[in-house]
Amino acid sequence: MAFDAGKFLKTPDLESFDNLKKEELVLLAKHLKLDFKVSMRKQIIKNLVIDKLVDAEILGEEALELKVENVDAFKLKQLELEHELKIKRTGNEGKVGDGENKRKRR
Repeated sequence: MAFDAGKFLKTPDLESFDNLKKEELVLLAKHLKLDFKVSMRKQIIKNLVIDKLVDAEILGEEALELKVENVDAFKLKQLELEHELKIKRTGNEGKVGDGENKRKRR
């Protein structure tokens, strides 16, 4: 069943909103005549829609908890990459060390 932005706005539901796919958020943003680009990340579009819906009192202020700020998203991605790098280094160090020990024993 296709997403109907008008129908959603008549009976908005925070849980349903949080589960919208990017395509559905795009339709909702277009319906609200927001200034955005389809190429934007889903969370950026979602933040814009949340701001509009809260300002228009369509959703309550509790919807603001669904927002993820760009800085938070950036920090999260940075931490993920640092963690992956640490895992790779730890895994590789063990392998290099084992090889060096084998060479020393010969």
